[in-house]
Amino acid sequence: MKGLTNLTESQKELLEKGEYLPIMEDFYTIQGEGYNSGVAAYFIRIGGCDVGCHWCDVKESWDASLHPLVPADSIIEKIKNTKAKDIVITGGEPSIYNLDYLCAILHENGFQTFIETSGAHPFSGEWEWVCLSPKKNMPPKQEVYELAHELKVIIHNKHDFKWAEEHAKKVGSKCKIFLQPEWSKREKMIPEIVNYVMNNPKWNVSLQTHKIMHIP
Repeated sequence: MKGLTNLTESQKELLEKGEYLPIMEDFYTIQGEGYNSGVAAYFIRIGGCDVGCHWCDVKESWDASLHPLVPADSIIEKIKNTKAKDIVITGGEPSIYNLDYLCAILHENGFQTFIETSGAHPFSGEWEWVCLSPKKNMPPKQEVYELAHELKVIIHNKHDFKWAEEHAKKVGSKCKIFLQPEWSKREKMIPEIVNYVMNNPKWNVSLQTHKIMHIP
């Protein structure tokens, strides 16, 4: 993972405890994709990612050193100024970090915790909703398949349907499963996904509706 190499011992300790995290951005918006699409939520985007998908639409999140270390407690105060109930932790790849402290203080304040993850790292924190979006560069840990409430597979080309089915076999029977077109290939892949889901109705279609609505 890029960045976070020039920290003081005190900063390292706070980061390891999860009391401080490199926050790229945090904002109140409408969830745009997957099972919870259309629901109001507060997003916390943590900087740092070692997965590195070539089609990632937030590559600026990869280098954690570009983003300030922020006290987790200060984020809670910002959330309290909104009407948010659901808090989505995303990245980057948030599972790089210890999220026990962040989840604990969110729960103490009556919020529900959601995470969007590739599943490439061991888990920390307690979650009401786990959205697993596996990436070819770094496959998910088996434990994350077992925890997933939602499987969201990005479809970049026709070969990805077979890859999606491989992951669908590993999640639990109650896990909601989605196919989502990679945004730059949406015109080509949406018809393919629609046809695939109609022939394999265990799957659902996910679209990045926040990009259609022009919201964060």
